[in-house]
Amino acid sequence: MSDVAPVQEQSRIKSLDVMRGFAVLGILIVNAAYFAAPWQTGLNPSLPPLAVTEETLWSWFIMHVFFEFKCITLFSLLFGVSIYLVGGEREDKARGALLRSRLFWLLIFGLIHATLIWNGDILVTYALTGFLVMLARSWSPRALLMVGVLLLIVSIGVQSMFALFMDFIPAPKLAQIEAQIYTPAPETIQATIAAYQAGVFSAVQENISTWLEFLSNSLVVLIVRTAGVMMIGLALYKLGFLSGNASAWVYGLFVALGAAALGVIGYQAWLNAEGGFTFRHMMAGGGFANTALAIFGSLGYASLLILLVKAGARFITEPLAAVGRMAFTNYLTQSLIMTTIFWGGRGFGLYGEVDRPTLTGIVVAIWVLQLIWSPLWLARFQMGPFEWIWRRLSYGRPVAMAKT
Repeated sequence: MSDVAPVQEQSRIKSLDVMRGFAVLGILIVNAAYFAAPWQTGLNPSLPPLAVTEETLWSWFIMHVFFEFKCITLFSLLFGVSIYLVGGEREDKARGALLRSRLFWLLIFGLIHATLIWNGDILVTYALTGFLVMLARSWSPRALLMVGVLLLIVSIGVQSMFALFMDFIPAPKLAQIEAQIYTPAPETIQATIAAYQAGVFSAVQENISTWLEFLSNSLVVLIVRTAGVMMIGLALYKLGFLSGNASAWVYGLFVALGAAALGVIGYQAWLNAEGGFTFRHMMAGGGFANTALAIFGSLGYASLLILLVKAGARFITEPLAAVGRMAFTNYLTQSLIMTTIFWGGRGFGLYGEVDRPTLTGIVVAIWVLQLIWSPLWLARFQMGPFEWIWRRLSYGRPVAMAKT
């Protein structure tokens, strides 16, 4: 790998950094509920301690309609691009070796993050999926699009399968499922809250237990969906869309499609609230619009941000680009900050103690912090601290971090 080196600042594609920055900030507001309270409260908006009321519904609505699934999908599109930018064509042995090394170390980072910091980690999924998608990085855009869309449709179908067969599930079994994943008993919620407030060892033990449960129930479906989205992202990059080389009318069209998708998702969210977020209503299709249409919302955001870059709206794009260049650092520091606020032992122990509007305020404060500190850091350094560690391990040799 002696003939490959980190990309220099002047060679970076600004639109990709801007999109990545927007995505990593948006991911935080979705993850916030899972940092602050038992994971079931992230699925059931009516579940205490994050239960929404008429006065606080806005905090859930904004998160769900504008960010949930949209930002992680956008980030997955961009990760598919990075597989090609790092690894090049499959015939390039040196860059292929670098790509495998980067994915290996990403997996190690992810395992540490998932077990010791936060169970909602996405790095393990990205690393495992990356090892699959890297085999397709030299495919034509058409092949990538066809397979990517097929995988995405399959994942949506699997996620929607419960709704199709719910009426055939015996009532006692259905009640058991509801009690496990959607409306657990108050004593179960309180036991989880107590575990995260008790101290570092108790919190880590509970965190690992939740993560292992996620692996056994969701990892395969998530990899299928993520692989599909990564392939779509790589196809769109090869077609010039994500690099900003498409015509302005194309981006305008996708902005319109994205707005329409958000409108449908918003209408579904309103119906969910009107229905009281009941288990049967939500499982029967309450989340289908968001699951199926999030990709269009993501592409709408991508198009809008690319148009802002083209228009020279630097007051918006420059801070976002800095956050995006340090996405790995900002993602990990989000976890460190949030667990410091909510876990007991090494933090303030506010787990299960805040409502959704307060949680939204905490997220906005972290957004402001990262939008300020990322440009300040990059004024002196070429990359974020965790990016530097990742590249140092991946290249297997010293990598300069300070600007020369």
